[in-house]
Formats: sequence, C-alpha cells, structure tokens
Amino acid sequence: DLYRKVFVFRNDPSDAYVVLRAKPEQPLLNFTVCLRSYTDLTRPHSLFSYATKAQDNEILLFKPKPSEYRFYVGGKFVTFRVPEGRGDWEHVCASWESATGIAEFWLNGKPWPRKGLQRGYTVGAEAVIMLGQEQDAFGGGFDVYNSFTGELADVYVWDVGLSPDKMRAAYQSLRLPPTLVAWKSLSYEMKGDVVVKPRLRE
Repeated sequence: DLYRKVFVFRNDPSDAYVVLRAKPEQPLLNFTVCLRSYTDLTRPHSLFSYATKAQDNEILLFKPKPSEYRFYVGGKFVTFRVPEGRGDWEHVCASWESATGIAEFWLNGKPWPRKGLQRGYTVGAEAVIMLGQEQDAFGGGFDVYNSFTGELADVYVWDVGLSPDKMRAAYQSLRLPPTLVAWKSLSYEMKGDVVVKPRLRE
C-alpha cells in the first residue's frame, strides 16, 4: 500500500524506472490515466509510458517543457499548453475514447479544452507499463535525457473514461472506482536509483 508514499527518482539524468505489473484483459477503447508529479526539471521528461510491441508510444504522458504536456495515443499526440508550475505538485489526468477520438486533459482538477486524437484506434493489451522513462522499444530503449527526476505518486489507470466528478475526486484523492492500476494496491518493480519515501506534504 503506497498510501501517503511517493517514488523518488533521485538522479538527473536518471536510468531509473518503475515497471507496473498490470495488463488489461482486452485491448482498450477507452482509458484514463492519472498521476501526481513534483519536479524542478525544465528539460523534456516522461511521466507515464505504455508500450506494445507494435507501438512504443501506445500511451504516453510526456512533458517537453514546463509550459506543455503531450498526450500520445498510438504514436500520435496532442499538446496541452499549461501555466508553468510554481514549484508544487501537479496532478494530471488524461482520458481518451476511441468512438469519438476525444482526448481530455485535466490539470489540478480543472479540464482543458478537449482535442481530437486517433478516432477509431484500439490500444493494444500486451503492454509494458513504466514510470520515469520513455520507452523507445518494448520495455527499453531509453534516452536518459527524457527521464524523470523528482517525485511521483497517486498513479491510476482505468479502462473507462472518468466522469468530471470522478476526475475531481482523483485530484482530491477521494474514493475511486475499481481500476487496472491503483496506487493503494500497486504491483510494481523498481529498477535503478528510485526509492519509496513518505510524502512530505499533502
């Protein structure tokens, strides 16, 4: 149980990563990914990487610079411009639905304008899910200058698009519906210089 705990990626650049042991039972036509990050990086870095053998950027949450998030599905991406962080935790949720190709992005409990991405696409189920690195190959192929340095917490993945109420609940760390990946019952393996520590502040 990682309640009130965080992963600390200590080095910059870093070769560390955390593999999440979760597999959807079938390909995904809808999903939501949420997580919290705390970093002072200004270079590009990967937060969440879901790679299949066919597509290394099957799902990717990537921050190329402090004022931008990129959300990839099936190798294509949309960009969400955000205010530069004020040195605090940032909570992001990204959701996607195949039927409409609508990509939703929420930052700190607020929705950004929706964008279109990969309508009719199907996200593969045979995946390697990873925090802290961007996979350029299935389970590997890292560029350390895209690695994450800092603290990560509250990682969740659902095989549905969350309602606005549930998006806000995720931001507030309230009770959430059952899920593929849940922070409170996370099955994971740490590789390299990453440690689990208590959260310093709420």
